[in-house]
Formats: sequence, structure tokens, C-alpha cells
Amino acid sequence: MLNRRHIRIKVMQTIYAMQQNQSDLMDSSEKFLTYSLESIRDLYLLMLSSLIEVQKVENEFLELSANKHLATPEERNPNKKFVNNSLLQVLVNSESLNNNIDESGIKDFKVNDQYIKILLSEIKESDLYKNYMKKSTSTFEEDRDFIVAIFTEIIAPNEKIYEYLEDNKLTWVDDIPLVNTAIQKQLKQLKSDVDYFRIPRVFKDEDDKEYAKILFRKTMLNARELADEFNDKTPNWDTERIAEIDIIILKMAICELQKFPSIPVKVTINEYLEIAKEYSTPKSSIFINGILDALVKEYQKEGKFAKVGRGLM
Repeated sequence: MLNRRHIRIKVMQTIYAMQQNQSDLMDSSEKFLTYSLESIRDLYLLMLSSLIEVQKVENEFLELSANKHLATPEERNPNKKFVNNSLLQVLVNSESLNNNIDESGIKDFKVNDQYIKILLSEIKESDLYKNYMKKSTSTFEEDRDFIVAIFTEIIAPNEKIYEYLEDNKLTWVDDIPLVNTAIQKQLKQLKSDVDYFRIPRVFKDEDDKEYAKILFRKTMLNARELADEFNDKTPNWDTERIAEIDIIILKMAICELQKFPSIPVKVTINEYLEIAKEYSTPKSSIFINGILDALVKEYQKEGKFAKVGRGLM
């Protein structure tokens, strides 16, 4: 689920938080980093649970309406196409998904069902829903495409859901787009013969998990030496006026250039420039690119690079 750029962002945020709190507690900060990364799994499960709860709330509503004393003919014989949607049934009946939700203690949308009612109302008022319900039958592919569209256009961008997630866990703010994209992609790939729902791993492999810890530790433990690498490369900049995020980004990028032989130079530079564009000032990427470009030329001239494997690309 996680990619290297998101790992870099989490490391950057952890270092920034340490500096803001004037903390030098490496162990507790590393635990926070690990927690911040692994809690993405809970966000993934929570967002998927919204689809399960929407189905359950609507199903309960239809059953209650049908059993009313003065139920109308329409209420006694409701259109159950939505609650019987093939993809929703895969999620509702998935033991692995529901066991993971229960084991992780994900009850947010059960306890705070007002959010589910908001989503359900928006879904039923949408043209997507109205057009879907007009047709009495549909294929698995049509059911799947409808749920993907509902998730993409109504659930994922919902402001009330975003506000709830932001208030619930601040570390999730930057994770929401990543998780929603992962869910969207996974739902799109489901086939009609699926009989299980796979829960993806947070890290692609153990190397990525270790990368997060090593990048954090090597950047922090070598912070002074890394800063010395670019201090003389900023003659036209007052060091005290350089954005704190820019300094952290530079230290992390130089750390990768020096101490991660398997990561290509171009990958390191491109990744940190993109992070600078998103998280720092408008001119930061130009400033950072100038320094890194000068350092790379210097390292190449002096033979300081010790890249191996993929790092040679």
C-alpha cells in the first residue's frame, strides 16, 4: 500500500515534529514514525467499513419499512438492488475483511452512524444511484463499476468524513488520498469469481519497512555533518531564513545520496523535489534542486558515490 515517497514524507514529518518539540528522544520518535506508518492500515479498514455500514443501514431501513403496520405496497416490496449489489455482498460477507475490522477495533461508523446516514442520503440523491436503480438487473461488472463510482465521487471526497478523520487522528491527513486511491484500485480489480477479499500489506516488503527506520536514524544521527554539506552552497541565502522543512528535505536527500547505495541519484533528487513542491514554499524546489545539483557534480568529480545495483541506474 505504501510507496517510498509516502515513507519519505512520514520521516520528514517525524523529524519536523522532533525539532518543533525540541526533542532529542530518538526511540520515542521512531516509535511514533512506526505508529504513523502502520496506522494507515486502520484508515484503510475504516474507509472500507463505510461501504459495509452503508449497505447494512439501508438494509435495516428497508426491513423496518416493510414491517410497519401501515406499510405501503412499495415499502412491503422494496427495490433491493442496492443492498444486494454483488460487490457490496463480497465486502459484507468477507470473513477476512470483517475479522480484520473487528480485531483492529474499527467501530467508528457504527458508533457515529450519523456519518453513514449522511453518505447514504447523498448516494440516494445522486444521479449515479437513480440511474443504477432504474435497471432491474445488472452484471457483476456493472455492480462493481457503480460502487467504485460511489466511493470515488461521494464517499472519498466527502467533507464531513474528511473532517472526522482529521479530528480523529492527525497523522491520517496526508494518508487519506493514498488510502482512497488504494481502495479504488483494489475494487476496480475485483472479478466476478472472487470468493475472498485480500487485505494488502502496509509495506510492500521488509526492505521498505527497514528503509523508513534507517532513513530516519541516519538523517538524525548525521544531522550536523549533512548540514555541513550544503552550508557553503548557500552564499546568497541567510541560513537562519531557510525554511525549516527545506533544511530537513536537504538533509534527507543528502543522506540518501551518501548512505543508500542502491537508490539511484535521479530517483532521490526527483522524489525530494516533488516533496518540496508539495510541502514547502513555491521557490523551495528551485533552491533545493540547485544545491543537490551542485553536490551531485561535486560527488561525481571526487568519486564519492558508491552506488551499486539499481543505484547505478
